[in-house]
Order: sequence, then C-alpha cells, then structure tokens
Amino acid sequence: MPTPKKGPRLASSPAHERLMLANMATSLFQNGRIVTTLPKAKRLRPLAERLITFAKRGDLHSRRRVLRVIRNKSVVHKLFTEIAEQMEQREGGYTRIVKITPRKGDSAPAAIIELVTEPVSPKKAVVKEAEAAVKVAEEAVVEAPVEAEAPAENAE
Repeated sequence: MPTPKKGPRLASSPAHERLMLANMATSLFQNGRIVTTLPKAKRLRPLAERLITFAKRGDLHSRRRVLRVIRNKSVVHKLFTEIAEQMEQREGGYTRIVKITPRKGDSAPAAIIELVTEPVSPKKAVVKEAEAAVKVAEEAVVEAPVEAEAPAENAE
C-alpha cells in the first residue's frame, strides 16, 4: 500500500518543513529580506504574515504563540517592537515576493522575499471619492439657511 501524502512537501517530512520555514522566518525578520527558491518563498509568506499580525496585537499570548515558531528571543523582540510599529497602518500584505533569475547551479526558480516598509498610500479612487463627499458636504452647509434664534415670547 502506498504511503498517503497530504500534499507536496518542501523537505522530507512535515517536521523538517516546519523547522525550515521557522528558520527562514527568523532570517526574514532579522535581515528584512532573504533570497530563496520561489516555492519556499510562497510557503513562507502566509507564515510570516500571520506572525506579523500576532506582533501587531502585542499581548502576551501573541508573544508566546510567536515564540513557538521563532525560538530566538532577540528576533521576537525586534518583531514586536520595530517591525510591528512599521506595519501598524497596513492591513495585510506585509511581505513582497520578487522573482529573480534562476539559480546558477540547478536553474531552480529563485525569488527575493522581503518586508514591505514603505508607508501605506491611500488608493486614488478612494481619495477622489472622499474629496467629492467633502465638497458636497461643504456646499450643503453653505446653502442651508441659517436659522435665526426665534425671539423669546414675553410672558404678560
């Protein structure tokens, strides 16, 4: 009977893959970017983004959950203080994968996975829509008749 496989693995066993991804996540947070193969980068992205989301939460439980994956306390500290601060305004999309030329030795598809550190720029359509709404609101305020205070009735 053949051995059942849950899906393709990057390494020989699920445990080895978990350790390999944890080491790659540690290197990513330590250096800001790493060069690896494209399949490894695609497998690392969801793990790294989940860890950054935990870091943005910042509580003790989140720190302990991150420490289960990343064993280096100094990297966890950097993740919770520096990286989480940079990603505060961003609601996802913390990493970027850029394809590069294939690896020289075996022509494996290579990629760079890096943290996105640029500030979040609002979408142009949303900005135009907001400006239009502000303009309509200002016109409504200007055109609305100003209510004068009614004269107080004299009690005779």
